[in-house]
Amino acid sequence: MANSFDVMVIGGGPGGYVAAIRAAQLGLTTACIDEWRGADGKPALGGTCTNVGCIPSKALLQSSEYYAQAGHEFADHGVKVKGLDLDLAQMMKRKDKVVKGSNDGVLYLFKKNKIQFFHGRGGFGKSPSEVVVNGQTLQAKHVIVATGSNPRALPGVEFDEKLILSNAGALTIADVPKRLGVIGAGVIGLEMGSVWRRLGSEVTILEALPAFLGAADETIAKEAAKIFVKQGLKIELGVKIGAIDRKKNVKVQYTASDGSSKALECDRLIVSIGRLPNTEGLNAAAVGLKVDERGFAVVDGEWRNNLTDTLEIGGVVRRPMLAHKAEEEGAAVAERIAGQKPHVDFNTVPWVIYTTPEIAWVGETEQQVKARGAEYRTGSFPFAANARARALGDTSGLVKFIADAKTDQILGVHIIGPFAGELIAEAVVAMEFRGSAEDIGMICHAHPSLSEAMKDAALAVDKRAINI
Repeated sequence: MANSFDVMVIGGGPGGYVAAIRAAQLGLTTACIDEWRGADGKPALGGTCTNVGCIPSKALLQSSEYYAQAGHEFADHGVKVKGLDLDLAQMMKRKDKVVKGSNDGVLYLFKKNKIQFFHGRGGFGKSPSEVVVNGQTLQAKHVIVATGSNPRALPGVEFDEKLILSNAGALTIADVPKRLGVIGAGVIGLEMGSVWRRLGSEVTILEALPAFLGAADETIAKEAAKIFVKQGLKIELGVKIGAIDRKKNVKVQYTASDGSSKALECDRLIVSIGRLPNTEGLNAAAVGLKVDERGFAVVDGEWRNNLTDTLEIGGVVRRPMLAHKAEEEGAAVAERIAGQKPHVDFNTVPWVIYTTPEIAWVGETEQQVKARGAEYRTGSFPFAANARARALGDTSGLVKFIADAKTDQILGVHIIGPFAGELIAEAVVAMEFRGSAEDIGMICHAHPSLSEAMKDAALAVDKRAINI
């Protein structure tokens, strides 16, 4: 087994495995170190995203959505379901199977591209060009650190994954809790809250910020809040978390936005208040690797840190902590090592929240455009006026375009509605090519399709929408 490589990647998540594959494609001898193990005890490539994040959560979101539709929506289509029963163990088994398929897929790609894989926790040795794993010292001309992030716990309230759950524990609850508490109304909190609400839990979400989904466009956030409350999610904003007691269940003391003292009693509590860089065991201090006050790696615009021939990507560096952002960075750093000059435009990295309805956006929000004093126009189109959405029986939400008032260049697109995560790709392409709202409006879209809502919203920027 070789112990000297052109490229050594520490971390086999979306950023790491893409970096390794791209480096190998470019003819560089490549190795990757990763420590994840699956439920079967075998190496499980794919990182947090594949093992306890994006992939298993989407599997449960889909399964729980089917369950909810069978219980509440099929009858409207003339499909009557009698004796509906939840087999949670089978649902979890299917989720694990989906995860295993993704794990095996990455392992296959490593073999296909002749990437040497070391299972274990990797860290720097005596110099930045030395990496140690399982007591073995490896040499590399270039090291890519892609160790990702870990869930952030509340001070003094560690995760036990039984009563106090991180994203990992939220994906493995053995029985549907009667009362589920969630601290944090971000992506993970909303997605996991949605899963367990559909399966029968009474879900209460506590959020410290005074505004709901502050990162999203205000129009979309307000629509989302209205829909989620109607679905049965209880959401309290502007709260201050106090003491948390756990015995047979969990009791959360908190101060409400009006200053009153309240308590939430629940059978399980999901804590989703952000993530911190995963640098434990990296031995960063020994080689002088620079990190900021929060522990994130400090890199320049080309992902280089203060060490020669060492680059860092993904959740261990700057935000946003998105798997697809890490993938783009992974490919880019491999290409830079090979002498190419790739570029990643962070303004065109899409965001998606896989609730029902889905929420997706790319580019600037109206608040951001307004704050920088730019002149702009907006156009919106509701899914209630879209024929395909009506046929699906899913007409909630809208599409919103924001365009420069003078040039008509698209500044941002924001969607809440069916398959928003798929529809946003059209906006990403348009923005990458500096497209205008009129460009989208002039493209022929299939009828009937949800994508027609994109066309009509783009036309609405110039008050030309046909179907409203």
